[in-house]
Amino acid sequence: MIPTRAWWKEAVVYQIYPISFADSNGDGLGDLNGIYSKLDYLKDVGVDVVWLSPIYPSPLADMGYDISDYRDIDKRYGTLDDWDKLVKGLHDREMKLVMDLVVNHSSDEHEWFIESRSSKINPKRDWYVWRPPKYDEEGNRHPPNNWKSIFQGPAWDYDEATGEYYLHLYVSKQPDLNWENEDVRHAAWDVMRFWLERGCDGFRMDVINKISKVKGLPDAPITIPDEEYQPAGMYYLNGPRVHEFIKELNSNVLSHYDVITVGETPSTYLADEVAKYVLPQNKELNMVFQFELMDIDAFVDPRSGDHIPMIPCDWTLSDLKNIVTKWQVFKREEGFWNAVFIENHDQARSISRFADDSDEWRARSAKLLAMLQITQGGTLYVYQGEEIGMRNFPVDWGLEEYKDVATQNYWNNDTVDMSDVIDGLQRKARDHGRTPMQWNDTTHAGFTTGTPWMRVNDDYKACNAESQTRDETSVLSFWKRAIQVRKARDVLTKIYGDFVELDHLNKAVFAYTRSLGNSSALVLLNFSKSEVEYRVEGIMTDGFKCELSNYASEDSTEYLGSVILKGFEGRVYFRDM
Repeated sequence: MIPTRAWWKEAVVYQIYPISFADSNGDGLGDLNGIYSKLDYLKDVGVDVVWLSPIYPSPLADMGYDISDYRDIDKRYGTLDDWDKLVKGLHDREMKLVMDLVVNHSSDEHEWFIESRSSKINPKRDWYVWRPPKYDEEGNRHPPNNWKSIFQGPAWDYDEATGEYYLHLYVSKQPDLNWENEDVRHAAWDVMRFWLERGCDGFRMDVINKISKVKGLPDAPITIPDEEYQPAGMYYLNGPRVHEFIKELNSNVLSHYDVITVGETPSTYLADEVAKYVLPQNKELNMVFQFELMDIDAFVDPRSGDHIPMIPCDWTLSDLKNIVTKWQVFKREEGFWNAVFIENHDQARSISRFADDSDEWRARSAKLLAMLQITQGGTLYVYQGEEIGMRNFPVDWGLEEYKDVATQNYWNNDTVDMSDVIDGLQRKARDHGRTPMQWNDTTHAGFTTGTPWMRVNDDYKACNAESQTRDETSVLSFWKRAIQVRKARDVLTKIYGDFVELDHLNKAVFAYTRSLGNSSALVLLNFSKSEVEYRVEGIMTDGFKCELSNYASEDSTEYLGSVILKGFEGRVYFRDM
């Protein structure tokens, strides 16, 4: 069965981390007018949809994922009028806008929570998760259960005024909303309607798989005996009512608009669990971000089974092939749809993780990873700076340059061996995805005329959008061409072709075909520095012509049964019968 067509399946979505994208007023912070000034650039890249990380008023305890007002714009970024102008600019260019919906939790400075904590009898008390303390035999006060926060420490904070604890799966300034309360669900729907009526074209839904908690909030099993607080994902990941809540959200709001929806589902690895959010008959979301590929290089704690992102581990090409192939073929006949991505604001840079970011191989690597993504089935997501090959910042940057709350909580954790911290952070910290966008070779890479909120990567003179725009061989020029190829070929861009992996045991080359009707694509990606002679076995290779390669001399050549792939070389061949 060929998947049904939809505009959001064929779109290229570009994620913007607003505080780091473009600063229009010199205060060192990116803003909406800065984004507006770059719309022609985005259109030229081939972007169809812009997704903004949160721009709502926020204390920035977690860089905007702690929202204090869902119906306004943080003054750092601009005003609602600026947002309206941005939406009009996008729509005038036949582009769309996706907002970040963060409704598992709010800020503790949101008026809902201020009311909720004001007294036990306040009408909004039950909008959040409150519980009385426990006391031991000596009369010492303890949290209601032993759940560990995702950002370290207990998942509970004590409120002296009312004598109860509130739940926060993330930092203490991010109290969890109580989705068991029907009024909370209606409030979330109203927030969505507010933005949709104003011109928003869809939502990315932050940690949407955590909105339902197991009734009773029981203690987690002791998996780490030497720690007081324990991982408790089994009680809040894909909880008992999560699909009921999302179906409600769809039927009451989303089904009334022609929008794109993508849910974030971290720590959900069972494919059948992921499918429940996506399969069309379930009437929930268009797609989700599942993080199996993002966790390929994360250490797994043998005690709890949790992934520890800050502790890097080695991976093999076989591991990558297994993950990509698994999701490319998963429940295709039932309409499962993928979100294809390799970078976002919560990840280090892809060429520093999955390829080689040295000066020698940087451009080849970035182009290779572009080919890996544009040839997969699913909606394509590109993160700001990925299109110019931005990489992790240097290892000699001190700890003071790391601004992210997850990073700070990690290296301030007494259980961490500081001798390994810097290496882990340099390879895996979320901060690497948050350095300012590198626009040109002027001071601060043209991001701001002031002092940037976060240091610009030192390599901006060699890597920036302006110089790459003028260079036909640059990473940016390659991304533009790759997106054009994807959009020109139904077998790729309409993204409806099937996926067949070839030669799984090959340790250097990832090879696969895509087929749709009489059209086929053959993809060969060499993930090593070494030259490799490669022969495709088991399929008819006559008639394949190379239309995309990161070694320009290979363009327009026919496949002759065997090829020499240079270091980090990728080729995409097409055949029309």
